[in-house]
Amino acid sequence: MTRDDVLTHPKALHGRHRRDQLIALRSLFTWAKRNGLIFRNPTSRIKVGQNEYSVLQPLVPDQVNRAVAAATTPATRLILALAAVHAARVAQIGTLMLDDVDIGNRRLTIAGRVRPLDELTLKLLLDWLDHRHTRWPNTANLHLLINNQTANRTTRVSNHCISAAMRGQTATPERLRVDRQLEEAIVQGPDPLHLAEVFGLHEKTAMRYADSARRLLETSAESLNAVKSSVDDQR
Repeated sequence: MTRDDVLTHPKALHGRHRRDQLIALRSLFTWAKRNGLIFRNPTSRIKVGQNEYSVLQPLVPDQVNRAVAAATTPATRLILALAAVHAARVAQIGTLMLDDVDIGNRRLTIAGRVRPLDELTLKLLLDWLDHRHTRWPNTANLHLLINNQTANRTTRVSNHCISAAMRGQTATPERLRVDRQLEEAIVQGPDPLHLAEVFGLHEKTAMRYADSARRLLETSAESLNAVKSSVDDQR
């Protein structure tokens, strides 16, 4: 089997499907050569190419409003703020400790990164801490978020528990996190270095957010120019 033979089937495929097929074939032939089933790997000179991601899309206000309406407890309101304001992942929210909250200096440490506490998050934190103390005054669990199952232990609440209140919503904690980072890229400019510094993103992830923001801004500018041209034509 030659290189051309390998490329015959993927020729009819495009985008992600072609890339997935080539990755699978390369993996198969690499395994076959390593185990002595073939003498030459016909995929060794085939380039898979970069994975083309779709443009990240921002949430619309109605989607966010429905998520806010669904957050009816102190815990879920705090979870909403941590995701939507501070772009915290569900797992990061679950592992937050009481020591990560510095009310006096208005600071919050998420995944080792210190962030300033805004007014909204501060209020929701105080509401939750007051509820936490009232509901479980004698708990020894030092995690910020606890529930009936973890209050008598020292373990963290599950990811499922954190996401449960937003289940069925478009604006889930994960989508809110993505939306916050995309908003930063749009408002502050599509600079991957800035995004990596603010949110601790991997360089490739930061570049994806920056690219999506750039393309959204270009589309917005094109739409605005089209509207202006239409108005000028009507004059």
